[in-house]
Amino acid sequence: MITPSQVAESLSIDVDEVIALIMEGRLRGARVGSPPQWRIDEASVVEYLDEQIEEARQIALWNQSNAASFPEVWGAGFTSHGV
Repeated sequence: MITPSQVAESLSIDVDEVIALIMEGRLRGARVGSPPQWRIDEASVVEYLDEQIEEARQIALWNQSNAASFPEVWGAGFTSHGV
């Protein structure tokens, strides 16, 4: 279990954003101790990063497929064959 500030530093985001990710269910965390303080499951940070990488990969593939479907790449779609 790690602190929100450690997660924030490793992800280069604000602590408030880390707490928001917990509230959204994108990171697993719990309030422990007295007074209660947030602690985040380190494995959930790794899973979150993996999800972000996969999402970026899918977006890149989508952008490539959209770019490859332009008529400039494939031509006009018909030829006259000398007619």
